[in-house]
Amino acid sequence: AGIGRAGREGVLIKGGVYLENLGKVRAVAFDKTGTLTQGEPVVSDIIALEGTESEVMRLAYSIEQFSEHPIAKAIIKKAQEMKLTPLETHEFQSLTGMGVQAHVGGKKAYVGKPEHFKQAEGDFSFNRQFKDLRGRGRTVMVIGIQERIIGMIAVRDEPRPEAKETIEKLHAMGMKIVMLTGDNQDTAMAIANELGIDDVQADLKPEGKIEAVRKLEQKYGKVIMVGDGINDAPALTEASVGMVMGTAGTDAALEAADVALMGDDLAKVPYAL
Repeated sequence: AGIGRAGREGVLIKGGVYLENLGKVRAVAFDKTGTLTQGEPVVSDIIALEGTESEVMRLAYSIEQFSEHPIAKAIIKKAQEMKLTPLETHEFQSLTGMGVQAHVGGKKAYVGKPEHFKQAEGDFSFNRQFKDLRGRGRTVMVIGIQERIIGMIAVRDEPRPEAKETIEKLHAMGMKIVMLTGDNQDTAMAIANELGIDDVQADLKPEGKIEAVRKLEQKYGKVIMVGDGINDAPALTEASVGMVMGTAGTDAALEAADVALMGDDLAKVPYAL
């Protein structure tokens, strides 16, 4: 009866054990991008450290055109608005949790986290602009050729309209709220502070999210993991209850989850509980 009632409200529960576990949950872990945020990032800043903004954007576009990641889609959209054409690109490769790379014009080029470039830490001008953007809640990709950084692209992804109210309701129910994200600490904290989240664990690769869920279960008992992407699938499987955004969720996430939220409405999380 409970499963049937939930289904009519757009909460699809895959079995009785998960319904029972929902009644025992004491902590809720959220992915950030596409779960707490709308998952439709837009390019907010283009900074050229070498050449022009158009050249930085064109190089990023040339590599990201082969990626399905939401940030890649934002870069592609912006490049097309700027009427840029991609350069000839070979050997595209996705680097899990770090970014993407390919050979462009015979040279290895990269778009992703700055940790890929060791010398980035020593470049003050790069760091100052970079930290400023992250502090404003932007996700910042660096663009480089060989071992040389040529620019940065920042993207903005707004929180879902219902996210803050959902977290307030969960707090009122006595839940501990945690954000688990592959994004960096500064960007994650900016969103977490805006939404009133208790704890943030950032810079996590998929296996890091699994370990984080295990530790939460040791501390709180039953834990919900709410996610939408392929990177969330292992953590969704690990959690007492894996909950996926039903429309935005990838096939892998939907397969791994125990509960699917139709309509991608975060308000269904406290409803399910």
